[in-house]
Amino acid sequence: MKSYRKELWFCTQKRREFINITPQVEQCLAESGIKEGLLLCNAMHITASVFINDDESGLHHDFEVFLEKLAPEKPYDQYRHNGYEDNADAHLKRTIMGREVVIAVTEGRLDLGPWEQVFYGEFDGKRRKRVLVKIIGE
Repeated sequence: MKSYRKELWFCTQKRREFINITPQVEQCLAESGIKEGLLLCNAMHITASVFINDDESGLHHDFEVFLEKLAPEKPYDQYRHNGYEDNADAHLKRTIMGREVVIAVTEGRLDLGPWEQVFYGEFDGKRRKRVLVKIIGE
């Protein structure tokens, strides 16, 4: 069995962003040479997420509205965590959107549904953060 590991780095311009990272993940798979196996892709920071969904701007807006209703950024003093920082909402948003995805690799391709894309979700941005891609298989 082969194993491949790579870190992808991101630095968003805004506090919250959704970035389609499917091309970078596909590039990792190509570099790995693995044709059959599993790919794990996870955020390495507790205020960021990796998830799978549709790449549609209206949906991304809906995610933003939905998450802001569930865990509003302000007022900062509504969260105990914010005694030290101002990003408690980002921790909660990450919990909702998830830490990682696992994708089957079949015949050297990501086994995704017709509209599925891999996204990096940033909830406390404007600084460098990383995503781990780990692939195992043959």
